[in-house]
Amino acid sequence: NEGNEYFKEKDYGRAVAAYSEGLRKKCQDPELDTVLLTNRAAAHFHLGNYRSALNDVIQAKKLKPTHLKAIIRGALCHMELKNFSEAIAWCEEGLKIDSREKKLVEMRVKADKLKGKELEGTLLETQTDFSTPWQGRAVMGIDLLCERNIKLVLEPSKEEEEISDGLAEMSLDGFHSDNATGAKVHLDPDGNLNWPVLFLYPEHEQTDFTVAFHENSRFIDHLMVMFAELPPWDLERKYLPSNLELYFEDEEREELYEVNPEHTLLQVLQHERYFVKAGTPTVLVFVKRSPFSKKYFSGKKVHRL
Repeated sequence: NEGNEYFKEKDYGRAVAAYSEGLRKKCQDPELDTVLLTNRAAAHFHLGNYRSALNDVIQAKKLKPTHLKAIIRGALCHMELKNFSEAIAWCEEGLKIDSREKKLVEMRVKADKLKGKELEGTLLETQTDFSTPWQGRAVMGIDLLCERNIKLVLEPSKEEEEISDGLAEMSLDGFHSDNATGAKVHLDPDGNLNWPVLFLYPEHEQTDFTVAFHENSRFIDHLMVMFAELPPWDLERKYLPSNLELYFEDEEREELYEVNPEHTLLQVLQHERYFVKAGTPTVLVFVKRSPFSKKYFSGKKVHRL
């Protein structure tokens, strides 16, 4: 009930925390847990945490396969993540339960139209044909980056799209880097940039994807929301916001730089050795002083805070 009140007030961060607290009670009532998971997914969705939302509805659907709200929200998450084939599959699953569900019917049609089409150019896209209308938007995008001292790599090679040599073998947990880059950096009415940001967890070969990370938001604030409830793959319960270290990789020099979680996204992007590839900033997440991180950092030059 507390979570529902926060949700009505559009205080989605506190709603996530309240639903998470309910789940921690482990009431052994699958009906109630299904509702808590589905509601938390809705709160995550409004925060732009589509991967976290999707993880919740997947768990909810395991508890109650016919829960239509979970299926609808799962399909919506896949739409936002540009996973159109998966969105179609979820829609079809829901339509078997209720063939007249309007949201699923409309989403199914939209996903079908978008499937296979090339994604539109982003705000920061450049064109070889400079007579096209996109030129103005591209120039505007480059100007915004120059003002902020942000360095962008516009056309990564296939190797670069794999994030880094050290992570080339990582499974991206159901979606590929091209899905992540499908999300667009956009300018809000206040003149601020909102970026899609990819979080990588090398120890568990998992990822999280935030579609709209406000450039003036701090990393710690996102971690508090993302890990309000520990992920199912964290069996040792180590991934607590206060127990995590963030890094970005300078692939050219094969060096790692620690990120201060109190810093904003803009502060990190302005680092002299940070290069945004394919329009999607990427951050590596490790447990502090873990055996895995020590092994991962072995042989690499690491710039600590």
